[in-house]
Amino acid sequence: MGTARRAAAFTVWYLRIVTAVNLLGAVWVSFGTDIRRHNAQNYFTPYLLTAGFTSAAFALFLAVTMRRRKRAAWILNLILCGLFFAALALSMVWPEIHRHAQNWVSLGLTTAFLVALLLGRREFRAKGDRANPWQAAVAAVVGLVLAALVGTALVAVTNSENGAGFGDTFGYALVRLVSLVPSDAGFMTIVTPGWVDVVINIMSTLLFLLVLFVAFRSPRGRELLGAEDEERLRGLLGRYGERDSLGYFALRRDKSVIWSPTGKSAIAYRVLGGVTLASGDPIGDPEAWPGAIDAWLAEAKQHAWVPAVMGASEEAGTVYARHGLDALELGDEAVVETTDFTLDGRAMRTVRQAYNRVKRSGCTVRIRRHAAIPPDEMDVLVERADHWRDGGTERGFSMALGRLGDPADGECVMVECQDGDGTPRALLSFVPWGPHGLSLDLMRRDRGADNGLIEFMVIELIQRADEVTVQQVSLNFAMFRSVFERGSRLGAGPVLRLWHSLLTFFSRWWQIESLYRANAKFRPIWEPRYVLFGKSSELPRIGLAGARAEGFLGVPRLPTPLRRRRSG
Repeated sequence: MGTARRAAAFTVWYLRIVTAVNLLGAVWVSFGTDIRRHNAQNYFTPYLLTAGFTSAAFALFLAVTMRRRKRAAWILNLILCGLFFAALALSMVWPEIHRHAQNWVSLGLTTAFLVALLLGRREFRAKGDRANPWQAAVAAVVGLVLAALVGTALVAVTNSENGAGFGDTFGYALVRLVSLVPSDAGFMTIVTPGWVDVVINIMSTLLFLLVLFVAFRSPRGRELLGAEDEERLRGLLGRYGERDSLGYFALRRDKSVIWSPTGKSAIAYRVLGGVTLASGDPIGDPEAWPGAIDAWLAEAKQHAWVPAVMGASEEAGTVYARHGLDALELGDEAVVETTDFTLDGRAMRTVRQAYNRVKRSGCTVRIRRHAAIPPDEMDVLVERADHWRDGGTERGFSMALGRLGDPADGECVMVECQDGDGTPRALLSFVPWGPHGLSLDLMRRDRGADNGLIEFMVIELIQRADEVTVQQVSLNFAMFRSVFERGSRLGAGPVLRLWHSLLTFFSRWWQIESLYRANAKFRPIWEPRYVLFGKSSELPRIGLAGARAEGFLGVPRLPTPLRRRRSG
């Protein structure tokens, strides 16, 4: 480890220790009182040590941003520490303060931090968004006004003195927001309960942290997939698309793409909450994968993004692991070989009976490439898919295309089902997986339709695979399949049984177990898929980003229903 890296690590650990000491001073009354008294009277304590929850939160925030090597955090620390060092050094020349040994300790610690900042300056290269400064200023002004108005209302309602007008109450709230502990000499007409001051101080702290967050947040990412990038990706998929069943989903237009130096490989990703989230395997020549991964990781480091991959195959996971990422099994993909599939045998008895029951009811299935569907029919199918969607959010990221009926997706396959009366009841859409495979993209059915309708349509597609020249079909992804498969077996350990119980509980809302059961009916080949990450401590953040990307966690926004995109 070089000098610059060691110096950068020292600054992070210094801020972490200061955070811990500040928290200790906040909860240990006598210790915190001593620190604050020394700061006000005899000597300064080391940089950022003020013994309070606010200072602890501030130091922790700086520790996190410094660990991510953000340049803006380094500049802020350098300015603040430089001013503090100057004030501390100036205080040492006065004889009445010079005698205190603790002052030398404070000066030594502050000097060490300042020198470490200077030595480690080259390590702090992560850039922020250019819009951060003015957005932070807007957040500060708007937040301060809103918080002051809320504080004014609280003061006006609880004030026990007479004669205070709006200017007095607003000024009192504003001054307390800015200074936390203002002098009451200028507000003789205001006497409020202690809890009101505490509430205003809490709003001040939260506003301060909000402004810091806006000022230091990572960029949101480069521009989304454009026409040129999409054309290049389609060229790579034409040559290497059979390697990964999820490859076609790289063409989602809410993703960005980064290329290897040779242009023979690319990684599609999306930035959410400071996480650069890639999906599936890199696209293109496996020999060029390392170049694309290096470029993606370099960009993540440049912008202080947390790198993560969802749904990588074992082959790609091995390559990612060589670049420093750890792997965790996420679940299994169900792949059915059409030539090997059969409804015969005792193991398929339940599926066979359900299939025959639906077939006897008069249901029929129509299978077509999207390019063979007239535009007016496709419009009807898109509207029908929107109507049958469960909820207002279009879910999917790593294993969904996010659009239907785009003319560029003509090789996709549509499977439609009608009941005995000719009424449409369900539809499935599959994306190409190389020249002889399909991967499930969209699954919609009328809520009043038979529960076995989807299975009937999948079996019809497999049995009539020659109509669309298909040899293998990738179905739904089953998260934590091994847990459901082994957790209920005799001899399962207590940890596995507990994990199984938790997943079963959450399946009430997220259908984790039902997806596994639905896939298992076809007795598929299970292909493991992995999540790749840099540090275990980042997994919660990666999980939140993944849940947002897949549509399980939403943020307030205008509704955007699934609509076909037409090129002009």
